[in-house]
Amino acid sequence: MNIGEAAKASGVTAKNIRYYESIGLIPEADRSDAGYRVYGDQEIHTLRFIRRARGLGFSVKEVSKLLTLWQDRDRASADVKALAMTHVEELRAKSAELEAMANTLLHLAKNCRGNNRPDCPILDDLSKA
Repeated sequence: MNIGEAAKASGVTAKNIRYYESIGLIPEADRSDAGYRVYGDQEIHTLRFIRRARGLGFSVKEVSKLLTLWQDRDRASADVKALAMTHVEELRAKSAELEAMANTLLHLAKNCRGNNRPDCPILDDLSKA
């Protein structure tokens, strides 16, 4: 199948497929006589793996590690679990950071009268930086 068909089958955009090839996340696709990229079932399976991992918030670098582990049938599942648990901790830290930001903005918004006057505690707080 060509790149458009591969994109549709995998759920990964053609642009991202080209990007993943350019950075070596996936091998360059074979080419037809006309020069078009050609993808098979294995490449689609790999692209779906990447899409799912990216959907879970793994970075491209982490996805590369996951792909290496996935393709290594002699790997220890402990290695995969360690990578996943590190990512869980990063997600939790990011979530706490986002929650703190939301709480700060909510506090500032509650103290803003929201009327036609120019005074605004939100802008006052931002200007303290």
